[in-house]
Amino acid sequence: MLEGWEWLIIGVVAIVIILWGPAKIPELARSLGRAKGEFNKASKEFAAAANAEENNVSTYNATVVQPKPTQTIKTKDKMLLETAQNLGIPTDGKTREQISEEISLKAKLLGTEQ
Repeated sequence: MLEGWEWLIIGVVAIVIILWGPAKIPELARSLGRAKGEFNKASKEFAAAANAEENNVSTYNATVVQPKPTQTIKTKDKMLLETAQNLGIPTDGKTREQISEEISLKAKLLGTEQ
């Protein structure tokens, strides 16, 4: 037996035949074929562009200098604390935002002194 979606397709085809007549059906089919062809063409172009971009990114990543395993990578918090200590700012009991704000104020003050 036919299911709901099959009846829907049959109904749409019947309405198309009634509205446009049997002479317009080949023209409609051609238009649908062209639309599908354009869609496939655009899909292939998009896939090709995505692959090209992926190749560019992988080429870029290959040229990036990776840190040596023996190098210590500082976290943002460590860098923030070191900067504060270098500027003579006490950090005990302060949040990152407070420390950042004090570093910013100190940098402005040091910039105006010169």
